[in-house]
Amino acid sequence: MKVYAFDFDGTLTTGDTLLAFIKYAKGNAAFLWGFLLHLPLLVLMKLRLYPNWKCKQRVFAHFFKGMSLSAFDRLCQQFALERRDLLRPAGTDCIKAALAEGSQVVVVSASIDNWVRPFFDLPVTVAGTQVEVVDGLLTGRFASKNCYGQEKVRRLTDLLPRRNDYTLIAFGDSRGDRELLAFADESHYKPFRS
Repeated sequence: MKVYAFDFDGTLTTGDTLLAFIKYAKGNAAFLWGFLLHLPLLVLMKLRLYPNWKCKQRVFAHFFKGMSLSAFDRLCQQFALERRDLLRPAGTDCIKAALAEGSQVVVVSASIDNWVRPFFDLPVTVAGTQVEVVDGLLTGRFASKNCYGQEKVRRLTDLLPRRNDYTLIAFGDSRGDRELLAFADESHYKPFRS
């Protein structure tokens, strides 16, 4: 059996969907203001002095804490529908070809799975970062670990624990994909770019 594992942001898409989603959901002015407020943390994160997941969670909470899950999911569906242009056509073609040959396809992403999943109307498994919900409202925290680095490998092995039963073909484009690419039998770095 073959398993194709794809990173989402930058691999299957042309950029970071967290930023695109915030702009879509909140508008450019709120986006800029929110990022100015968090600029010191973003600089510390880039210097690797503040954890990536904490910074991401703080930014996410600033924009979405207190929103109902139903409203958030509607926004995610609309975003995926209206921003199909973010997908790289060659990546989508690769997924379709993998499914046509009977292989399993998993998208393993640090992005929130609520907006990643609606991009695929194909039988694709999405393992992304999950949001915490209490009483139907987003708390602004993550219910899972940020799906980045070694966490991508852990998520994949949780889904498919019998590693010797399949050939793993992985696709990624960043530091957060290194472990997944190293874990694979065949890896592709920065694919689908012309």
